[in-house]
Amino acid sequence: MNSSIICIGELLIDFFCTDVEIDLVEGRNFQKQAGGAPANVCATISKLGGTALFSGKVGNDPFGHFLKQTLEELKVDTSMVVMDDHHPTTLAFVSLKANGERDFVFNRGADAFLKQEDIDKDKLNKAMLYHFGSATALLSEPFQSTYLNAMDTAKNEGEFISFDPNYRVDLWKNDIHTFIDLAKQGISFSDLVKVSDEELKIITGKSDLAEGTKSLHQLGAKVVAVTLGKEGTYLSTIKKSEIIPSVKVKSIDSTGAGDSFVGATLYQIAKQDPKKVIEDFEYLKKVISFSNKVAALVCTKVGAISAIPTLEEVMDLG
Repeated sequence: MNSSIICIGELLIDFFCTDVEIDLVEGRNFQKQAGGAPANVCATISKLGGTALFSGKVGNDPFGHFLKQTLEELKVDTSMVVMDDHHPTTLAFVSLKANGERDFVFNRGADAFLKQEDIDKDKLNKAMLYHFGSATALLSEPFQSTYLNAMDTAKNEGEFISFDPNYRVDLWKNDIHTFIDLAKQGISFSDLVKVSDEELKIITGKSDLAEGTKSLHQLGAKVVAVTLGKEGTYLSTIKKSEIIPSVKVKSIDSTGAGDSFVGATLYQIAKQDPKKVIEDFEYLKKVISFSNKVAALVCTKVGAISAIPTLEEVMDLG
């Protein structure tokens, strides 16, 4: 059985301001880190011992080469990374202000221009699992159509699809209704949907976990995982639901925790027949318990990719 997992989406540079409690106007010192939700998912799968391929577009510039090299060092397959000669690598600048709010500037670049012809169909057809968890893919064309068409194709071919809407208020601003409509399209294609409790409320308009997940099942989702931070994860199928508790850790930085949760979940599901796994609630509970541990460990270190634990570290947690 081919256990490879393809993650389609953005790969970008996050520039984090290391100056304390200051906005981007005053900030002078920045730390460069590899970013992008699907890339974080790929990195988690690979670091745990799975097989992950990343599909996306970066600029043919120093930042793009840095990102490709970062994934390759983690043994992620980058043969589907396209180096764009016409658009620079996407950059995000972030600082944390004194009031606790983020100051955020997003310079969109090459990731926005991924086209259908950029995706290697042969490699796409050989994958076992498909993960769509891009924070930027649905923002504009041509990436939006490329993304939704890839989901539609995978759905029609009976492939296993994982989807994380990855809502970012800084990106959608006043266009939340468009996000909701597009997220619902993605959910309708998907076997597994991961959302935060905030995203569940935004997409469904319901605060109650049972009612909210019921709405996602009605759209087509077979399994829904609602992450609840330190409280754990609300796991829901059409027949059953249960909160799977997390483990207690001293949280320092939650950046990338949701992506690592998804990566850990897909890593576990890929060990079995995905279509059978989603029918086995007891196995799913074990999967989510494992993923909760991975996400918790990520919160104990600064960074996203740099904080991902090894399989041994997860097992040592008990």
